[in-house]
Amino acid sequence: MIRIANAQGFWGDSLEAPLEQLRGGPIDYLTLDYLAEVTMSILQKQYARDPKTGYARDFPQMIERGAKEIVERGVKVVANAGGVNPEACADAVAAALARAGYAGRLKLGVVTGDNILPRLDELLAQGVELRNLDTGAPLSDVRDRVKSANVYLGAFPIAEALDAGAQIVVTGRCSDVALSLGPSIHEFRWAQNDWDKLAAGIVGGHVIECGAQASGGNCQADWESIPDLANIGYPILEAEPDGRFAITKHPGTGGRVNVAGVKEQLVYEIGDPCAYITPDAIADFTTIQLRQAGADRVQFWGIQGRAATEFYKVSISYSAGFKAVGSMTYGWPDAYKKAKAADAILRTRLQKLGLHFDAIHSEYVGANACHGDLLSGQPSPNLAEVTLRVGVRGNDQAAVDRFTRELAPLALNGPPVVTYPSGGRPKVEEIIAYWPALIPKTEVQARVSVRQA
Repeated sequence: MIRIANAQGFWGDSLEAPLEQLRGGPIDYLTLDYLAEVTMSILQKQYARDPKTGYARDFPQMIERGAKEIVERGVKVVANAGGVNPEACADAVAAALARAGYAGRLKLGVVTGDNILPRLDELLAQGVELRNLDTGAPLSDVRDRVKSANVYLGAFPIAEALDAGAQIVVTGRCSDVALSLGPSIHEFRWAQNDWDKLAAGIVGGHVIECGAQASGGNCQADWESIPDLANIGYPILEAEPDGRFAITKHPGTGGRVNVAGVKEQLVYEIGDPCAYITPDAIADFTTIQLRQAGADRVQFWGIQGRAATEFYKVSISYSAGFKAVGSMTYGWPDAYKKAKAADAILRTRLQKLGLHFDAIHSEYVGANACHGDLLSGQPSPNLAEVTLRVGVRGNDQAAVDRFTRELAPLALNGPPVVTYPSGGRPKVEEIIAYWPALIPKTEVQARVSVRQA
């Protein structure tokens, strides 16, 4: 059995969670999931400005703070912190280990090959159209606006790095579950056609990939009874060679691991429950068996899988115009009525100026903004305050900028009892859109290197 602790669900998650996982009790592996689709475009922008960047800078800082536990306890670390520049991230990790006094004490593994941005024109010329999975449109339609293009690699390159002695493995884009599946493949010698075992590893990885969502965070099920969320413990996957596993957390930490909470995470971002597709296998979530096996412990078994597809998924981002979002807060009495009136005034003024947008959207925070038309009836006239939040989107950057200048005047020339939020005029931001596609696995080659830190 191995204990795999996850301590990051996204870039921006708790800075203390990795250290608490390292110091809270025995673990064999620490995994950290930093990447989301939009993160790749942000990192690509950073890399374009400075080729020494393009990775999650939190990761080397964490390694420096946790170096003592990692080196002296032999904990292996797997993270996709490499973003679009895994080699630079590994260099930063080596420097962090040196600063902590552990230079030359362990090996670093680096997995690359996911970044196909430099190859896009070559691939398109070869007839690899990278059609949008949602619309069917070919990538050539937006090729001149593409910002990043990364393949979701699987877990076997991570296992290969571990096989070669790496104690810290840095990857670029890979499937979220690969971070924990790779260690299981390495430890248990699972083969590429061990579909049921791989599917079990996929399910286990899916449960812990979003960090504390598996241990009581963001949990709707009886959330008020979840103890000590301020000191929530992040999840730990206890994996067995035959594919059985349990989810738990360090003793004495806050939060809760139970069947209801774990089920909420299981249905998060899965699509078809009969076919959860990853680069390594397809897992059938309808075969999952689970039960409460003690306090803060949920046991899984019986999971079935089948062969992987012949494709990798590709995460592509591209520029899709500009946007700006601003808000005004109106107070009692008739707060909702004032916010509605202000919105109508703003729209009339924008129309008189001849400004055109691809979309303009208004919502009333405090008056059912989260659910909109899903809730029937009008908000109570006695609402103490309502925030009018207006956003516009379009390709004309000048028009979007002019919108930002029309919001503030409402403070003096619109309905009364209004607060213009701090932070000043809204900022015009570039819109980065998501383009999901498939690429034949034969067109992608993962590369693994291992070196002394």
